[in-house]
Amino acid sequence: MNIVIMGAGAIGSLFGALLSKNNNVLLICRKPHASAIKKSGLYIQGKTRLNVKINALTSVDNVKFFPELLILTVKSYDTGSAILQAKKIINKDTIVLSLQNGLDNIDKIKKYLNPEKIIAGVTTQGAFFSKPGVIKYTGNGTTLLGELNGYKTKRVINIENTFNSAGIKTKTSENILKELWFKAIINSSINPLTVLFNCKNGYLLENPILENILERICKESTCIANAIGLEITDISMIKKTKDVVKDTSENHSSMLQSFLRGKKTEIDSINGKLVEIGKKYGLKPSMNEIMVYSIKSLVK
Repeated sequence: MNIVIMGAGAIGSLFGALLSKNNNVLLICRKPHASAIKKSGLYIQGKTRLNVKINALTSVDNVKFFPELLILTVKSYDTGSAILQAKKIINKDTIVLSLQNGLDNIDKIKKYLNPEKIIAGVTTQGAFFSKPGVIKYTGNGTTLLGELNGYKTKRVINIENTFNSAGIKTKTSENILKELWFKAIINSSINPLTVLFNCKNGYLLENPILENILERICKESTCIANAIGLEITDISMIKKTKDVVKDTSENHSSMLQSFLRGKKTEIDSINGKLVEIGKKYGLKPSMNEIMVYSIKSLVK
């Protein structure tokens, strides 16, 4: 399969490296990362050790083929610009997979593409950008893929099989939009707290005060999800969130990684979107508002 990965940072590079064993993969990434990959290959360290020769460019301008699969792993605030750039290499046979954090990516993509071209995914794979050309693989998780309409189509099953053949544990979901909400609730509860306290995920359960705050955010975010009709229980979401914390206890959240590298965070597409939706339904999302204001106060 011909695959292009837009925004190949930690997760995008990890997926690209694993998929390149059996597929033609091209990474679109920042110049220092692309240069390092061209010079020495892409190194994966941690849960597995790989050094793969893989194509890497800084834009799609010189791409000479139309991919069968375009994977978006860009930050949510870059989704629109990434799709505008990628339209040059998207044809009638290209499937676009959003494998991103946040609740607003699909809506952003729909502004430029027919919804029928889009599928969505969530992953609990853990990866850390060590330096240009080097990714640390910190957690071997599960990836879920699905059609926006919930149908189990041949194209999603084909991508599922392609991922599994590459060693990426993958399943098809018949309600991927609900899975996106699950991940958003979990991220809203974990990510901003790790930034505010500059800690690994596991510390959130080691500190009783932070554990209590995590639970309060999780309950509020779940309440917002239920306002749009998802029917999720507080107890189940708190358990899911704490399970993720335990499974990724040694990881730095993606939001903390962005913050430590001086990059913009995805707070607006996670907690900020939850605030927007909550207010729309007459709720008072105070915990999520506090997270948004607190993270933004750290940015100079």
